[in-house]
Amino acid sequence: MDQEARLDGTTRAEHPQALRLWLRLLTCTHLVEKQVRAALREGFDTTLPRFDLMAQLERSPDGLKMNELSRRMMVTGGNVTGITDQLVAEDLVERVPVPGDRRAYLVRLTVNGRNLFSDMAHAHEAWVMDAFAGLNAREIATLHRLLGKVKERVQVAREETA
Repeated sequence: MDQEARLDGTTRAEHPQALRLWLRLLTCTHLVEKQVRAALREGFDTTLPRFDLMAQLERSPDGLKMNELSRRMMVTGGNVTGITDQLVAEDLVERVPVPGDRRAYLVRLTVNGRNLFSDMAHAHEAWVMDAFAGLNAREIATLHRLLGKVKERVQVAREETA
């Protein structure tokens, strides 16, 4: 049962519209993510965390240190190490020593990794576009703008409490 369905049977007065919207956003996010996870598994025999790690590396062609990858992906260093080990074994990423720091390595995509990621990224884009195919360009732009206002409000509130 998704978050929205849990509100079924209650009156609108019991749940403010903002809460209903929040639950709709969560439901949509989970549904699209579930679709993307399944498509990555079926089309590329990979996982969303592996795709995410490769996406971070694609944006940083010179490579990233493990702690930076961990920070960007918002996961533990152990998770990044495990995924990196798998991708190294498959010749999709490589570890390169950092000059002047014997303990540190940069992780970067190999040529094979770049080629595979390019294919996955094009497919991913198509899957996301399909998820929004029920909206026209103006509706997408409006939704993007409105969610931007929510994002800005939350960021300002977070900065005020920090």
